[in-house]
Amino acid sequence: MRSVLFLLAALAMASVHAESDFDSWLADFRKEAAAQGISVATLDAALTGVMPVERVIELDRRQPEFLQTFADYLGRRVTPTQVARGQALMAEHAALLDAVEQQYGIPKAVLVAFWGLETNYGATLGSLNIPASLATLAFDGRRSAFFRSQLLDALRIIDAGHVAAIDMNGSWAGAMGHMQFMPSTFRAYAVDADGDARIDLWQSLPDAMHSAANYLGRAGWRAGEPVALEVRLPEGFDWRKARVAHRLPVAEWTARGVQAADGAALPMVAGPSGIVLPQGWQGPAFMVFDNFDVVMQWNRSVNYALAVAQMAHALVGGSTLIGGAGEAGALSIVQVEMLQRELNELGFDTGTPDGLLGPRTQSAIRRYQVVHGLPADGYPAPSLLAHVEQAHAAAVKAGKLAPVSGPTFAEPASQP
Repeated sequence: MRSVLFLLAALAMASVHAESDFDSWLADFRKEAAAQGISVATLDAALTGVMPVERVIELDRRQPEFLQTFADYLGRRVTPTQVARGQALMAEHAALLDAVEQQYGIPKAVLVAFWGLETNYGATLGSLNIPASLATLAFDGRRSAFFRSQLLDALRIIDAGHVAAIDMNGSWAGAMGHMQFMPSTFRAYAVDADGDARIDLWQSLPDAMHSAANYLGRAGWRAGEPVALEVRLPEGFDWRKARVAHRLPVAEWTARGVQAADGAALPMVAGPSGIVLPQGWQGPAFMVFDNFDVVMQWNRSVNYALAVAQMAHALVGGSTLIGGAGEAGALSIVQVEMLQRELNELGFDTGTPDGLLGPRTQSAIRRYQVVHGLPADGYPAPSLLAHVEQAHAAAVKAGKLAPVSGPTFAEPASQP
């Protein structure tokens, strides 16, 4: 009993120290914000009584147990119900969306696809107070510099009269409004489209749609060109060429036997295009264009960018995927880390094992696949892990593992 009481007392003391540290941090931050011109009224409204939000820290540190296959990712987001709802909203807001498309060149189906993926068409805007969430993350220390700058921008938005501090709600990470803009994105791209002298991304659909289109336009959107489209690859296709960074003119892909999955002619776009296999060589194949890179600036996930393309395609009556779903099952983060470690020991450098599928790991997988006569798609399928485990076990038995040198550093990870 005494040990339990001692533990409870220690936890209580730690909590008191944490609160004291946060109060000290917050006082210093207020001085910095005031020195940058943010008013005392805004600081009082946004930060008085603010305490660290444990739920925010929990969500920030929570990692997914498994990678999500493209088929699962798409199946949960581009559903018949979501498509039907999006089509109804396109019709309901046709005048607004037509005006936005005419001004910025962003197709209405693309904007509505973003809207559906980001907030379920405005149904899930997020209920956490943005200043409190950002103060929590800025104090926490893991990415404090980034979130400190976002908090300053959030306060500037409040100070400019766009939204009251109490009404500035959104996601745990600070994204807000119909299109989930971060404060820095808000300040750089948000637009007062309804002419009421303030930008309201929560209640004003014109502000939200014009702001999203303005972002995409300034990010380099090419009017009249697609994001991605499903293709059929010819027999004997070199799977090593199927990667985002490998770009060729569409005419050259056509000459090599690549065709649109629905039999239509491939679009003749200005820039080069690439082939992407989001679920390996057995799954669907997509040709991606310059606008795919624009969507990737919004969200650095290949699956997300392809989901935007597929949702937009479905909203205008396009067909569902024609290609196969690919190999079933997804590796866990722990399994990817084990795969990286064993590839390193077999002489295929993935960098420091971290459980993330970055370009360096994908390149190592491709090299392994080439050496072993496997389709070199760079995809970490369960069958690939099983193959590597067998090869690793054989190398251990034969005493032929590659020596592991000092730590290496992987390239920046890209989300699946």
